[in-house]
Amino acid sequence: MPSRAEVIALCQRLPDSYEDYPFDDPNWTVMRHKSNHKAYAFIFERQGHLWVNVKAEPQWGDFWKSTYSAVVPAYHMNKRHWVSIILDGSMSEEQVFQLIAESYTLSQSRRSTRAKTQ
Repeated sequence: MPSRAEVIALCQRLPDSYEDYPFDDPNWTVMRHKSNHKAYAFIFERQGHLWVNVKAEPQWGDFWKSTYSAVVPAYHMNKRHWVSIILDGSMSEEQVFQLIAESYTLSQSRRSTRAKTQ
């Protein structure tokens, strides 16, 4: 199982990222965009594993949940637009990163997303 620091480092591979601890609970780390402060990953420990909540397009969330047993409906989040990844070792680092990167893209401001595609 990766450590919290390793998951944070994985998230910080994405530009414009920073970690935040906005809750009165040190168990929750929130990864955000510096430019718009929107969250794209929530890292927490639950049931003996680290979990990461990430945003997903509904059809992709359904695909990830049907493909990986470690991807489940999001804990404490909108279950239509978010999924939880249980870091139990059943997914590779690159598979986890792919879902985090998708969440990062979905939570970017529309302006910065448009600027990158032009």
